[in-house]
Amino acid sequence: MNDSQYNLMADDMLMAIEDAIEDCPVDIDYESVGGLLTLAFPNGTKIIINKQPPLHEIWVATKFNGHHFEYVDETWRDKRSGDEFWSFLSQAVSIQAETDVTLSAE
Repeated sequence: MNDSQYNLMADDMLMAIEDAIEDCPVDIDYESVGGLLTLAFPNGTKIIINKQPPLHEIWVATKFNGHHFEYVDETWRDKRSGDEFWSFLSQAVSIQAETDVTLSAE
């Protein structure tokens, strides 16, 4: 993947996350600035999602830990666990929202 492809795919992912949060029944505020997306929860916790262009990765920082996602076999996957991005994000948001949440790109 070249830099242009990465930037297009990562920007599309950030927009899809914003759309998923908008459609989510839980009150989650978000702010997007220059490749950095911050999700703010009613309990004061945050999830920060940001592009890492030099590495062609998307990084996610939660209340509990950080994860690095790379694009493999047409899917963003956690470099450590191999978890698929949307599955991971749904679980992380559920923990921080203190209720079950399922997010997807659709």
